[in-house]
Amino acid sequence: MKVAIIPARGGSKRIPRKNIKMFCGKPIIAYSIEAALSSGCFDKVIVSTDDDAIADVARALGAIVPFVRPKLLSDDYAGTGPVVRHAIQWLIAEGEEPSLVCCIYATAPFVSAADLRRGLESLLADSVDYAFSVTSYGFPIQRAVRLNADNRIEMFQPEHLNTRSQDLEEAFHDAGQFYWGRTSAWIDSKPLFGPQSSPVMLPRHRVQDIDTLEDWVRAEWLFKAMQAGQ
Repeated sequence: MKVAIIPARGGSKRIPRKNIKMFCGKPIIAYSIEAALSSGCFDKVIVSTDDDAIADVARALGAIVPFVRPKLLSDDYAGTGPVVRHAIQWLIAEGEEPSLVCCIYATAPFVSAADLRRGLESLLADSVDYAFSVTSYGFPIQRAVRLNADNRIEMFQPEHLNTRSQDLEEAFHDAGQFYWGRTSAWIDSKPLFGPQSSPVMLPRHRVQDIDTLEDWVRAEWLFKAMQAGQ
């Protein structure tokens, strides 16, 4: 059995009601649920939440909400791994042990059914523990700078001050959309960022982390621009 788990707690501080806030005409969680359902990858699409309003929206969109997430896993410090493990353990207790589980973030309006299918294919073909979305940095990380105690600029790696960009190693980061994994990997808390993970490459224009209102506005601009270009 293959299961999608969409974590969506109710207590977002920086963007109130973030997981069901309207994004370009829909509750933002709708994009994740719709992508999961239309991908054809899953036997169940589960939303893990502690919030009645989120649960009602999720059910109306076609997901199932079979349990209430415990308070211990619903505060600002709850990590994704423990939330996914809780959902898996709940399923096992109900006699429905999944073989593969994909965590999809609720605030990922650029996630697509096609990318979810690519992630599944990568997980199976490469015989890895995880496969998840990544994208490239738009600027060489070797030339990153910081502000020191005197509010002055310092390079993290000053040895690369005069290195040509084309001679620097390309770097990538988590795109924050979805994470396919084997049930055993989730249960055993195997590391996500390691040699047993396979990348699902996404273009930078379809990646936007949404943690602040500024992020939200930028994501809507990107989304509208993409829709206009189709």
